[in-house]
Amino acid sequence: MPLRNPSRRTVLVTASAAAAALAMPGGAFALTTDQARALIDKLVGEINAVIASGKSEGAMIKDFEKIFAKYADVNFIALSTLGPAGRGANKAVLGDYVTAFRGYLSRKYGKRFREFIGGTIEVTNAKPVKSYYEVSSVARLRGQAPFDVRWQVSDKSGRNLFFNLIIEGVNMLSAERTEIGAMLDKRGGDIAALARDLRSAG
Repeated sequence: MPLRNPSRRTVLVTASAAAAALAMPGGAFALTTDQARALIDKLVGEINAVIASGKSEGAMIKDFEKIFAKYADVNFIALSTLGPAGRGANKAVLGDYVTAFRGYLSRKYGKRFREFIGGTIEVTNAKPVKSYYEVSSVARLRGQAPFDVRWQVSDKSGRNLFFNLIIEGVNMLSAERTEIGAMLDKRGGDIAALARDLRSAG
């Protein structure tokens, strides 16, 4: 079956993903491979502690929100999901959106990591890729074959943080750009309305 012509949004999302990768700190690295790996070692250690804690889902989600605030470049992730729509938006509206997105992302991926209960994540490698670092890890869950979890790390924000996560080949940044873009389109491009709805999403 012939492939359909890509939609304008698909083209924009693809272009934005490429631009984002190139926008990560270029030139000489200030961040090193060892520092990137150390960051994810600490992050994975905290995730493993949460999934082994036996806490309720609600308590785990709160812990994961703290972890994302500590280790993820949520501001970059949130704004990049808006694409061109966020460029001329009011700063207060964008700030509210980033706050709402942080909670949404924590709930969504906190639930995903909660599925890892009974298992562990182990960091296995780190390497430079273009203008950022990619840290590889393996998730070992009971009753399942081990699978790949990759973390993309940059210091562009002024701190060493991860800005993308790839679980079993599913790219968080690309997936959220597509999903948030569709939600924004459904609301006629109203970022404030999107922020309100994100507070109960995920």
